[in-house]
Amino acid sequence: MDDWIDIKKDPKHVARERAKARELRKSEWWKRQLAGGICHYCGRHFPPEELTMDHLLPVVRGGKSTRGNCVVCCKPCNNEKKYLTPAELILRELEREKSDPAEAGPSQNKSN
Repeated sequence: MDDWIDIKKDPKHVARERAKARELRKSEWWKRQLAGGICHYCGRHFPPEELTMDHLLPVVRGGKSTRGNCVVCCKPCNNEKKYLTPAELILRELEREKSDPAEAGPSQNKSN
């Protein structure tokens, strides 16, 4: 599936948005999001230090560092998602289930 995603990132946009993300991480809004302790993707609870910021539309694909595009997620889910959008992540999970149900990842499993 990785071969069908054409990423043409703009280095200036990426640098600008990563700087904005660093500022957003200092905000009270972000601190409240972390305090909730729930991963956006798997729904499990984590201590704040085990959570990261994820851009729903990745910065390398034109996403912005705004409250509406940033969510709290655990490191394993963030690493699994990489540069995919949530819709593409679901498609990848469906492809895995179709080819081998045992390989399907837990990222979209909302049960605790």
